[in-house]
Amino acid sequence: MAPMTTESNSAPARPMAITMGDACGIGPEIIAKLFRTADATGCLVLGDVEVMRRAAALTGGRLAVARVETPADALAQPPGCLPVLPVAGLPSDLLAAPLGHIDARAGAAAGACIARAVELALAGEIAGIVTAPIHKEALAAAGIGYPGHTEMLQALSAPGVTPPPVRMMLANDELRTVLVTIHLSLRRAIEAVTFDAVLQTIRIAHRSAARWGQPAPRIAVAGLNPHAGEGGLFGDEELRLIGPAIEAARAEGIAASGPYAPDTVFMRARNAPGHPGEFDIVVAMTHDHGLIPVKYLGVEEGVNVTLGLPFVRTSPDHGTAFDIAGTGRADPRSLAAALRMARRLAA
Repeated sequence: MAPMTTESNSAPARPMAITMGDACGIGPEIIAKLFRTADATGCLVLGDVEVMRRAAALTGGRLAVARVETPADALAQPPGCLPVLPVAGLPSDLLAAPLGHIDARAGAAAGACIARAVELALAGEIAGIVTAPIHKEALAAAGIGYPGHTEMLQALSAPGVTPPPVRMMLANDELRTVLVTIHLSLRRAIEAVTFDAVLQTIRIAHRSAARWGQPAPRIAVAGLNPHAGEGGLFGDEELRLIGPAIEAARAEGIAASGPYAPDTVFMRARNAPGHPGEFDIVVAMTHDHGLIPVKYLGVEEGVNVTLGLPFVRTSPDHGTAFDIAGTGRADPRSLAAALRMARRLAA
């Protein structure tokens, strides 16, 4: 499996944008920590200047936070400076939103930062988007009708027309998982596993892999039921839907195989020292089926990638961590991995 995180940290021709995330969570803090390293060269933050100054103070100070007027201005900032491009319309009392708590003001600000990032990406002013964590309940409290980043980015990426099909991938250097369904109840997710959804997921995974250097990835497709249905004894979705979708993909020249038992396919695909993975990507039917194995390997290097968008978008694979927000203890390693991956995909 080709490595996900090794590439140059040289500044890009266009800046990489990092959205502030939920102001009540750890997003601003991990961003401030990132900007104390060379990893953040050529980046800017979309958000609120005062929120980012608070985050700099919470994480040790000694970090200049500068307001910039355009994305290009960020490239002229000196080392040790965190450039912030203010986003219009953020709540004026955002700093009053309590750290570590769900707050509609933070949800509204997070949504506005995402929307502005998409505008800049579609205009070609930034190289890509790295999103700091948001809280889905805060988004809902602000009246934003998307269950998460993926659905919001998909809708905003094609204003006025049918948005492109997208899929969530969670990846690290050992395992890559692409999901057929994401933010749905389990009952609704099972209903959403259709022939078309599975085939479309396989196609998106295959097409996207070329961006990280694998034009012909080996794609393992996990089943939905225990033991992949055991020939129909434990459910027939594998026989009726998943298996036929795999065969259709193979007829298109895609190296897809399965369906495999969900409880063993991730072990077979894992690429670790002394254990070269049998597969490059695993397609999983539901959110937790696919994400638990990757997160178990460690969130520090995990990266969430939205496949199928007309621009690059990555994110750390953890949430807002309200329990430690404001303490300065948040670990920026997953954010750094997300930035490295974004740069690689944008190259």
